[in-house]
Amino acid sequence: MNKNLIINLFCCLFAIFCCAQEQEPNADGKNRETDSIQKNLKKEGIVIKEGKIKKRKPINPLAPSKAAFYSAMLPGLGQVYNRRYWKVPLVYGVIGTGVYSYLYNDDYYDRFRAAFKRRQAGFSDDEFWDLRTPDDGIIPAEPDLDMDDLESQQERFQRDRDLALLITVAMYVLNIVDANVDAHLKQFNIDEDLSLDMRPYLELNPITSNPHYGMAFIIKF
Repeated sequence: MNKNLIINLFCCLFAIFCCAQEQEPNADGKNRETDSIQKNLKKEGIVIKEGKIKKRKPINPLAPSKAAFYSAMLPGLGQVYNRRYWKVPLVYGVIGTGVYSYLYNDDYYDRFRAAFKRRQAGFSDDEFWDLRTPDDGIIPAEPDLDMDDLESQQERFQRDRDLALLITVAMYVLNIVDANVDAHLKQFNIDEDLSLDMRPYLELNPITSNPHYGMAFIIKF
């Protein structure tokens, strides 16, 4: 009785062992098949990691050029193309301030220049001849601003006008550069697969038993 029980138990264990041996190659084959699929998907820009599928964003080499072109055509449009909407008010605020400063100084420059030319022609009816006397028809003998004052103010507003123009042009160019650089940075690859690993290794020669050792640099990208 005990002998038959032992034989039956042995047969059951042997059958279980055989089944396990048959399943292992299938598991290995399945793993190899999965690895092959992962490699194929990785070539297509799809990475499977921890049971999740992660698709890498395609790189558009023309995006920076488009962003720069749009900002050159209309300031702020390149920032909209890059989805940096919060930069648009800054672009128009800076460029708008420069344009306003240019127009303001240019207006005063023209006024002082016109008065200076009329003084040279011998007239005394310009707006800077009498700045304090009410409009009662009485023209003072001496002007409030003489020729030297008119020339000095003319040079001052001309200098400020040119500086405002230079700053406005610089801000316009900076708007283009910002759109171009921002488009480049948006496509900068910061994937976790990018890494540099250093691993020491030691290997024994099977014939001479001499050790071979060194350092391996592994770059993942």
